[in-house]
Amino acid sequence: VQLQASGGGSVQAGGSLRISCTASGRHFSNYLTGWFRQAPGKEREFVAAINSKRATVYVDSVKGRFTVSRDNAENTVHLQMNSLKPEDTAVYYCAADYGPWDPLDIGVSGMEYWGKGTLVTVSS
Repeated sequence: VQLQASGGGSVQAGGSLRISCTASGRHFSNYLTGWFRQAPGKEREFVAAINSKRATVYVDSVKGRFTVSRDNAENTVHLQMNSLKPEDTAVYYCAADYGPWDPLDIGVSGMEYWGKGTLVTVSS
């Protein structure tokens, strides 16, 4: 599975962006797909994930503002980001794994496939 993230950019605080992760390879719809982000000087952190049955999980700091969804026909997972804050500024990465779904334990080390990141910058 190869992943490609797109859609990053610059936005003012309170604005919205949608970033997308498009996969090549068969059966992507069966994969758990997650979004992670890494701000300058910080470790990469989990943001949101969606499984093959469209169950979702979010880090507390983005709940109610971000929505993860998937379009299986297009082999794509989206992250709609609303009410953006300067602290959301980071490089966002998508990742996928065929492992079991455990919404309480989705981390960097558990994801097998990674795409290159896309930069999201939120100005105050």
